[in-house]
Amino acid sequence: MLLSSTKADWFGNIRRDVLAGLVVALALIPEAIAFSIIAGVDPRVGLYASFCIAVVIAFVGGRPGMISAATGAMALLMVTLVKEHGLQYLLAATLLTGALQIIAGYMKLGSLMSFVSRAVVTGFVNALAILIFMAQMPELIGAGWQVYAMTAAGLGIIYLFPYIPVIGKVIPSPLVCILALTAVAVVMGIDIRTVGDMGDLPDTLPVFLWPDVPLNFETLQIIFPYSAALAVVGLLESLMTATIVDDLTDTTSDKNRECKGQGIANIATGFMGGMAGCAMIGQSVINVKSGGRGRLSTLVAGVGLLTLVVFLSDWVAVIPMAALVAVMIMVSIGTFNWDSVRNLKHYPLSTNIVMLATVVVVVWTHNLAYGVLVGVLLAALFFANKVGHFMYVSSELDEENSCRTYRVVGQVFFNSADKFVEAFDFKEVVDKVVIDLSRAHFWDVSAVYALDKSVVKFRREGAAVELVGLNEASETIVDRFGVHDKPEEIERVLGGH
Repeated sequence: MLLSSTKADWFGNIRRDVLAGLVVALALIPEAIAFSIIAGVDPRVGLYASFCIAVVIAFVGGRPGMISAATGAMALLMVTLVKEHGLQYLLAATLLTGALQIIAGYMKLGSLMSFVSRAVVTGFVNALAILIFMAQMPELIGAGWQVYAMTAAGLGIIYLFPYIPVIGKVIPSPLVCILALTAVAVVMGIDIRTVGDMGDLPDTLPVFLWPDVPLNFETLQIIFPYSAALAVVGLLESLMTATIVDDLTDTTSDKNRECKGQGIANIATGFMGGMAGCAMIGQSVINVKSGGRGRLSTLVAGVGLLTLVVFLSDWVAVIPMAALVAVMIMVSIGTFNWDSVRNLKHYPLSTNIVMLATVVVVVWTHNLAYGVLVGVLLAALFFANKVGHFMYVSSELDEENSCRTYRVVGQVFFNSADKFVEAFDFKEVVDKVVIDLSRAHFWDVSAVYALDKSVVKFRREGAAVELVGLNEASETIVDRFGVHDKPEEIERVLGGH
């Protein structure tokens, strides 16, 4: 079973994986250079990182067909470290980032993705689509008409080429777009911005090197805050991207393996003179849209990138940026979840607020972690509020007016604890109170405190209290933290109130 699965991952889609990988390799070049500039390092650092991470993650990652490389989100976190301490400390921080991510994988932190609601994922996707589109604006604003014409022609090729019989289904249209526009620009001598204008491409292969930093506690103090932030943002973006690719391909991924894989890839790139990276949603979408599904596509993207920039740099340098802008605009349009806009009127208000808040925070701060954190917190608050409203208490008095039975239905926790206490009439004169908990569940200390408080209040009014129907899980937490049946603890915990 494992052997057949591995074979399918590598050789189940060879032609499309190879072609898709080549498209991604071409799209990675300007991105890696741009992210290097953002981080304040030589373009070779980003290019070597993209090559190394893509190749390593192809073997050890948990999501076949996903592209990992140097990213803008990670680059933004490196700026201060590079400015104050230099490249060597960045390489050391990259190694530590990888180690932290491997630890996260063994701690199974990838399972935390189950706490991210669909509304947060949708907001994350939409925000990234907007950021990808905004990132193309510098290439378009103030440009000559030739750039606009080339970009429009590129989009036309991307969207119309697939309709050509036979060949349209065989060759990825983004690859045709890049090759065709490059040929037109070269043959006609069109003077527009090219990949070569982004920065110098490396002319040598990366070599193993150990970061030239002191191995002491002071170095750890310097790099640890950056490494921790890089590890968190890198895993967050990688796991979110894995979830998105899962949806696009209708397959599943191993999130904990992905955590370890990202860590191994970052350690490898740190030793090869590259910066830390993570999964890239834009390039992953390009890969999937171009037919890439297996690990071979990721490997081809990495190897193709290095081959292009080292051995074919003269050809790569003449690729017009307009062609790559067209590809990225296609990615932006294809990534955005248009149904989320059309369904705004049909979805609950809380779902829309979570989605829109995630979009706004990510776009405003350019920090994916902030946006997802805000979305998760809002989703948790709305959920707690909604569940709390479903808790209610009914009651009935027996024929002799001596015993009141309260029936509690729903979840009792910090948000519904006060509502639970307020449902009882402590001033009613009865001999006995029965609290039926057979349809209720107690979740936390706040719920147990509310139960203790209610029982003690009834007893102080002279009523005997009987609890019935407590389920096993609730009984465990009540026995552990409750004090209503421990007279010596009541005054200390409830403070005599």
